Amino acid sequence: MVGAGNAAAAPTAEPQPPGVDVTRPRTLGASHRLGGPHRGVSLRGIPTRLAAAVAAGLLLMLAFPPYGWWPCAALGVGLLALATRGVRPRGGALIGLTAGAAFFGPLLHWTGIYVGPLPWLILAATQAAYVAGLGALLALLSRLPLRWWTPGVALAWVLQEGVRDREPYGGFPWGRLGFSQADAPAAHLARWAGVPLVTAATALTGALLAAALVVALRGRVLPALGAALLAVLVAGLPAAIPVAPPSGKTVTIAVVQGNVPRLGLDFNAQREAVLRDHVTATHELAERVRLGQAPRPDLVIWPENSSDIDPFGDPSAYALITHAVREIGVPVLVGAVLSGPGNDVSNTGIVWDPRTGPASGPHGRYVKRHPVPFAEYIPMRSVARIFSSAVDRVQHDFAKGRTVGALDLASPAGTVRLADVICFEVGYDGIVQDAVRAGGSVLVVQTNNATFGRTPQTYQQLQMSRLRSLETGRWSLVAATSGVSAVVAPDGRVAQRTGVFTAGVLEAQVQLATPGQQTLATRVGPWPEAAMSGLALLVGVAAWRRRRALRGSPATTGAAA
Repeated sequence: MVGAGNAAAAPTAEPQPPGVDVTRPRTLGASHRLGGPHRGVSLRGIPTRLAAAVAAGLLLMLAFPPYGWWPCAALGVGLLALATRGVRPRGGALIGLTAGAAFFGPLLHWTGIYVGPLPWLILAATQAAYVAGLGALLALLSRLPLRWWTPGVALAWVLQEGVRDREPYGGFPWGRLGFSQADAPAAHLARWAGVPLVTAATALTGALLAAALVVALRGRVLPALGAALLAVLVAGLPAAIPVAPPSGKTVTIAVVQGNVPRLGLDFNAQREAVLRDHVTATHELAERVRLGQAPRPDLVIWPENSSDIDPFGDPSAYALITHAVREIGVPVLVGAVLSGPGNDVSNTGIVWDPRTGPASGPHGRYVKRHPVPFAEYIPMRSVARIFSSAVDRVQHDFAKGRTVGALDLASPAGTVRLADVICFEVGYDGIVQDAVRAGGSVLVVQTNNATFGRTPQTYQQLQMSRLRSLETGRWSLVAATSGVSAVVAPDGRVAQRTGVFTAGVLEAQVQLATPGQQTLATRVGPWPEAAMSGLALLVGVAAWRRRRALRGSPATTGAAA
């Protein structure tokens, strides 16, 4: 039984805002040093934290097109780290969910531009749920000393993106921090370990800035300046990483953007018109070549859905394509939708030769390996129909391809092997790296963004191609039905581009990479991301054990002794 004297000597518990963990020791001694244990928080009260979470989400959104203010990504990470610092994991989850909603809501608004708000809101909420998990982990990590908390924040971001990029239904890569950094010095890190390392550096920059603020509020000016300087170095030093140009032969490649008759989901209601637009643009290019107004290309790229009519089932479509290919006189990569297998259809890139016609085999055709769920195929169709009748617009599911997109085109300059990916596949590390490791000497992104109108979607996707050029050390050629088509240099610079909803042809002299010319990123593949994710889990376990130890320490139980 506790005596009156002992009761009088017991410390009085201070009122705490909701969600704040009151089990930590009140006497922290060494916490005044940079790297010492957690001492208090810089943001008080759940309303203030939620407001900070909204601001963090909006900062993250501003880092992406159409704004492209890339420093905002690190600032958003730092603000979210501060907002979750010192709260319990469930409070961190609420803060993370709020930040995720403020981020993905406006970032992905283009997904509902023609199908209504419900699919957009469901997708945004699903993505925000991952940030809720991140917020819970960040709250747990805040129990660690600053010297561990800071890199822990960066590792936690990599872990969150790694899971979100894979689950469910193969994941959704939009909104990865690394994809916002195409104009930042940190983008050069993509050559070493791909987009995950760019994400890690961006998140580490934000965490260091947050740590600098925490230490500054403790009155420790020099350590705060040191943390801020380290943040500047992490953000800026990657610019010194050299970009080695490809060392293979130079070829001339033409990218055809034929345009579409109208915007929106029904753009392909006039499928023959879309095909004829690309055929006409190719004929016009051939005429300019004959007149000496344009150089003869070594090969030509058409976009995804340039023929939504299966040319093998429609003789007129077959004849239109064959006539255009023979007139230009060089191989054309045609994006077509083919019937089969079974009741499915296939989103396919087909090598069409002027002498031998359409190719077959693993190096003559590429079927999209990652169809988009709820757009190109409908999982649980009967359930999805409850939420939106728009799912019935997808009358046939798209089949998944089984082979890597390494395509051979027998050009006048010799056989050129392309690393082909289709539309959203440019966001998936493994699909791009597989095609490059299979010998792709230039990256081709066949895409169709007409569904999304004049929204920022096409520019956000172009950012991905820019990171892929840096990651693989190769030129990237983006062929879009309605724009933006682009030619991207190995340093991530956009050398040429078209407008949206215009017809046009881009011609570029492109130096090919040799088969052995692989960046470190393409050699090591997913292992750096796996290692960083594993470290994030280990640091999370250490923080959980520390939290349990602090809850059971005499400093927190002495009042009841």
